[in-house]
Amino acid sequence: MGISVDVAWKSLNKHHEELCGDKVEVLKTADSDIVILADGMGSGVKANILATLTSKILGTMLFNGATIESCVETIAKTLPVCKVREVAYATFSILQIFRNGEAYLVEFDNPSCIFIRDHKVQSYPYEERNIEGKQIHEYRFRVELGDYFVLMSDGVLYAGPGDFLNFGWTWDSMAKAAIRCLSEEISASRLAVSLADTCDELYGHRPGDDTTVAVMHVIPRQIVNIFTGPPENKEDDERVVKSFMKQEGKKVVSGGTSANITARVLGKEIYTSLKDYDPKVPPMALIEGIDLVTEGVLTLGLALKLLKKYVKKEIDATFFEELDKNNGASKLAKMLIEECTEIHLFVGKAMNVAHRNSNLPFDLSIRMNLVEQLEEVAEKMGKSVTIQYF
Repeated sequence: MGISVDVAWKSLNKHHEELCGDKVEVLKTADSDIVILADGMGSGVKANILATLTSKILGTMLFNGATIESCVETIAKTLPVCKVREVAYATFSILQIFRNGEAYLVEFDNPSCIFIRDHKVQSYPYEERNIEGKQIHEYRFRVELGDYFVLMSDGVLYAGPGDFLNFGWTWDSMAKAAIRCLSEEISASRLAVSLADTCDELYGHRPGDDTTVAVMHVIPRQIVNIFTGPPENKEDDERVVKSFMKQEGKKVVSGGTSANITARVLGKEIYTSLKDYDPKVPPMALIEGIDLVTEGVLTLGLALKLLKKYVKKEIDATFFEELDKNNGASKLAKMLIEECTEIHLFVGKAMNVAHRNSNLPFDLSIRMNLVEQLEEVAEKMGKSVTIQYF
């Protein structure tokens, strides 16, 4: 089947708390994607430590091939039951989606996952098991392209003004809110932010509990190819462009010289686009057969700022307004965040006098530094990255 998964989450800290008592861990194995959402008992530092411990233990063990039984057993022995409340110190959900379409979900005392297919909430049978005295719900099923899965901490279900009343906000309410958000297919990050913002509004922007929404969206493999910087040897121009153009997926050319090389090799015209021109970002250009043509260093730098905000989870409605703007930086960032699972970079190593401080070696030049930053931030976003230098 060869599927990929778009993963995102958004957390709200309990009002007046600097640390969140929920923790999300995302892992990629050779054949699957795993999301772990752990909810530490209480709030603040103690809850944060408990949730972090739980998610890290589960993640490390699962990544190394441990069974769910041994994972739960380790958690049970590491995090004892609270003597006062007689409940576990941390609850968790684990969703693993394999590249072949198989999926596996384990829930321990977290609200149930919301399964959405074709704009409808689905239900799957689960097996109830007792492991180390803990009641575990275990699901096995197959996914399809377009499926969404929403994991949540219990703060989601408590959402409402006041300490004890949520005015009827329930799991069903959350599921209906998710369906409303999906009137058209959107990215995992937009759905997670929208649902978390809904909870925040219900809490009157003073959350009474740590609240986390994590989304997995099943998508096809999506490749973005980026050509930036002229090759070191001019005679390689044609080879680089032909190699770039024969790749599967979207094509982005970043940089004026790179655009001129591409147009010349392809025998196409370049047209500068001043439609809805944003004075803060250099204008885009158009080349037939290329999905996006931008200026180089400035545009890459501005796109990187947006990608870094995304990685730091500094995402809200304002972030997506910026992402939807009609300029080269926003379009590139949006493509890499929402329309991409793999990035292939074609990087020319020719000297660019305009960007070079003569006291620095070439590998510290601005363009090369931006490429390194792009590789680092893309990997943090869960994208696979390959780089070819010319």
